[in-house]
Amino acid sequence: MEEERVEIEAEIQSEETIRTEEQPPCPERSEQPIVGVRFQEGGKIYSFLPGACTDLVPGDFVVVDTAWGRQIGRVAFIRYLPLEKRREDLKTILRRATGADLALRQQWEGKAREILQQLHARALQESLPVKFATAEYTLDGKRLTILYETEGKVDLEGLRQELSTNLQIQVEMRQIGPRDRAKLLGGYGACSEPRCCSRFLADFSPVSIRMGKAQGISLTPSDITGMCGRLRCCLAYEYETYQEALQGLPKLKSIVRTSRGVGKVVDLAPLKRTVIVQIEDQRVEVPADEVEVLPKDFPVSGPQEDE
Repeated sequence: MEEERVEIEAEIQSEETIRTEEQPPCPERSEQPIVGVRFQEGGKIYSFLPGACTDLVPGDFVVVDTAWGRQIGRVAFIRYLPLEKRREDLKTILRRATGADLALRQQWEGKAREILQQLHARALQESLPVKFATAEYTLDGKRLTILYETEGKVDLEGLRQELSTNLQIQVEMRQIGPRDRAKLLGGYGACSEPRCCSRFLADFSPVSIRMGKAQGISLTPSDITGMCGRLRCCLAYEYETYQEALQGLPKLKSIVRTSRGVGKVVDLAPLKRTVIVQIEDQRVEVPADEVEVLPKDFPVSGPQEDE
């Protein structure tokens, strides 16, 4: 492995020299360029300075130093800041990733998968209440980060030290939540589309049951729970729209007067701005601006729905 690494690093230096010579000069701008780099599909975007890589475009692979070691990321965007807002606290992109870089990363990914399989077997054998999500090497192979999920507190220090000794590298164990694990695993949601968290959600927003109530959807656990076992992130997408649409509508169980008679509000259609009213033995749908809210003790004749 060491000999392969030396050969690959030599190829990297050789390819980079050729590429640098071929790069055309880039026109100067007065603003400061900021490069957004993403390390995982749908993951967070981190800002870097371009350094000598002045001709990057979204989609390019780059090599950068991070708090977790040297990694390959993909350019998500390039923005320009006015000089008065320039950033000097950002790290600089080391270089554009070459084919040799990507091949080396692929080698480390294969080795990480083998270690992850061993950890799964170890957890099953020792009945560890842990779900190992992923293992990732840095580009130079000097550090291995293992992400895992557990509901309680589990002491994995012994396992971490054992791995570090056997692999002769620095090993870090990091606990993540169920949503983070689902994001890493990918797959499809109940809508038959790839999971939102794996596609484009960089951060998880708080989701509450009242968001489902406001939208009038079924609150059956199987209908509002995602693969992670938590409330579906998509419940928050239209919540603000429904909140605005509900403004001015009567509340459920309100007594209202309509052109068809007096009845009780049994349902709402916020986006249509209509109200469903139970009048005697019939349900009628009327525009919200055509109903008059009456006092709660106003007499209502005919059968009504149970409280």
